[in-house]
Amino acid sequence: MLSADVKTQIRTIYKGISTSLPNFRPRREQNYIVAEISKTLAGEYDKNRRIIVVEAGTGIGKSLAYILGSIPLALASKKKVCIATATVALQEQLLHKDLPFFLQQSGLDFTFGLVKGRQRYVCLSKLEMLVGPDNSSQMAMWQSKPDQSQVDMLEGLLKDYQSGVWNGERDTLTKPLPDHLWQQIACDKHSCHRQLASHRNCPFHKAREDIDTWDVLIANHSLLFADLELGGGVILPDPEDLFYVIDEAHHLPIVARDFSSAQSTVRGANDWLEKLSKTTSKLQNQIKSNHIIGPAQAMLDHIGDITGLLNQVAQFCDTQAAQFDNPENRFRFEHGKLPPALLVQAENLATASNVALKQFNKMLTLLNEAIKDGEIPKHQSEALLSETGFMLQRLENLQKLWKMMAKEDSPKGAPMARWIEQLTGKQSDYLFNASPIEVGFMLENLLWDKAAGVVLCSATLRALNNFNHFTHQVGLSINDGSRYLALDSPFDFEQNATLFLPKMDSEPTDDRYTDELAKHIIALVEDEMASLVLFASYWQMEKVADLVQSKIKTGLLIQGTAPRQEILKQHKARCDEGKPSIIFGTGSFSEGLDLPGDYLTNLIITKLPFAVPTSPVEQAHSEYIKIKGGNPFLQLTIPDASRKLVQSCGRLLRKEQDYGRISILDRRLVTKRYGKSLLDALPPFRRVIE
Repeated sequence: MLSADVKTQIRTIYKGISTSLPNFRPRREQNYIVAEISKTLAGEYDKNRRIIVVEAGTGIGKSLAYILGSIPLALASKKKVCIATATVALQEQLLHKDLPFFLQQSGLDFTFGLVKGRQRYVCLSKLEMLVGPDNSSQMAMWQSKPDQSQVDMLEGLLKDYQSGVWNGERDTLTKPLPDHLWQQIACDKHSCHRQLASHRNCPFHKAREDIDTWDVLIANHSLLFADLELGGGVILPDPEDLFYVIDEAHHLPIVARDFSSAQSTVRGANDWLEKLSKTTSKLQNQIKSNHIIGPAQAMLDHIGDITGLLNQVAQFCDTQAAQFDNPENRFRFEHGKLPPALLVQAENLATASNVALKQFNKMLTLLNEAIKDGEIPKHQSEALLSETGFMLQRLENLQKLWKMMAKEDSPKGAPMARWIEQLTGKQSDYLFNASPIEVGFMLENLLWDKAAGVVLCSATLRALNNFNHFTHQVGLSINDGSRYLALDSPFDFEQNATLFLPKMDSEPTDDRYTDELAKHIIALVEDEMASLVLFASYWQMEKVADLVQSKIKTGLLIQGTAPRQEILKQHKARCDEGKPSIIFGTGSFSEGLDLPGDYLTNLIITKLPFAVPTSPVEQAHSEYIKIKGGNPFLQLTIPDASRKLVQSCGRLLRKEQDYGRISILDRRLVTKRYGKSLLDALPPFRRVIE
């Protein structure tokens, strides 16, 4: 239950914030979200299901709402809060603006920080080895012979770190470092062991010490899943002690699905398995203990078995030329079922890679013991740890892929999506892929069932005015005890914005559509100072740009011609100078783009955002729904398009006083039966339909 003390504390903080901000407008919707979040997390509605799903329209102030609804309760109940977001921009806003402000205004005593993955930190030991005086150790560590400028760059980094100018994080580098160079000095989970003296002072391990003291942690969705996949409580605090606030939660299903997928080549795997044999022999020679002999010999046998099996798989693929005769060079298995001959090979590979992984881990345990006892010189140990770490990652991935390929699908749930892509190069190779279609069951086991409490929020979670599509995607149910809250934006949509559907002679499926699109855009941007035109594809955007460029007075800012931030910077500069500006962008510009006030008054959406099921996972999902007697277009495509269309329209009004026009150049909104449901799901703009 929510104690009277915490209730009073929340009210007092909110009142203090409202009086300290000169332009603060108390929102009934914001107050309601705060109360519902705190009650849900306190178990007032359901002690066993402390989950709330919140759609909060633009302008409500959801960040402050979930901060105020979760942090006072967490501190009072000795829990921690993890705020996970999909974008860096929101993480930075929380870190540098929202949480410092709340700390100052609330009078609460709490600490917070941004949790980053290992790859964002330098491994000090690797850096020292690469620029050290011992030339032989240098050569062992460098993946290829370095030029002097690279060595100078790394020497400068080491000096900056030792003098306190740099803290060891990639994000705080004053000059960017090329990816291939950073990869050689980045911390990794296989070689950067805290128990090794040379790694105890690595920036990553120092950062992890800080995390243990934080009350509020900011992370991205990927890091959240990295922790959950390890069982929880490895990177982040234990789920049982944590209130999760998952912002931008509409990204969650895709992130979870991608995180759970696996892929591996066939002939390419044989190449690194050959190197693994050499690494195994090297370990047997360098480790003095007799205990290494058994696992090393077994490892060499397992590598031989795996190589033989992969060759059989490659031969099978070579005989399937007709299956790859399509534009994607892809062979997808219907209903996720492998042919019997391939299934046997997959089962054998799953078994062989699993036992190989166990033997390799035994060898790594002996290697760490030898290093700890000082039996292996430092320069050799660093090179060995780096080499074995790389091999372990490859072996773990191989085992995951073939386990997923061989796994028998449950008759109660969706099958796995499984497919092969033919790769062209010096030698023909095949990339095997496996991915879950639906991730709800996984999320139930990893998160919903373990967490102290969860808040899922976004400005766009509903599709067609209900949560059904989202709940199915993430494994929740309307009747499972979870709470659902949908609060509309306080903006006056009818007063401030017009939704315009001009008369058109063609629809997007018509060959004449692109040419007609260009004519309408030329007319719609005339005399407008700040325009954003959203396209459904790069191809159409570039084609229209070619058609209109010579007929529009102002220069176009086209996505892909410059970094996104640079385009926005140029756009704002033109607007500030009183010059007209037009941005052409695709789907990625329909989300997370904030152009308030006079920076955007004319939004043009060229086409309804229907996703074409071109990916094998989407195709497999559609196939599964058909088998179950459903309609993929109605169950997947329409709800997804509804959410994306709301998101696209959300670019126009960012603040209460914003105004403008939204033009949608897709007549299917009025000519198709589904059009009315898509229109009804949009905010109540003033409508003009020709």
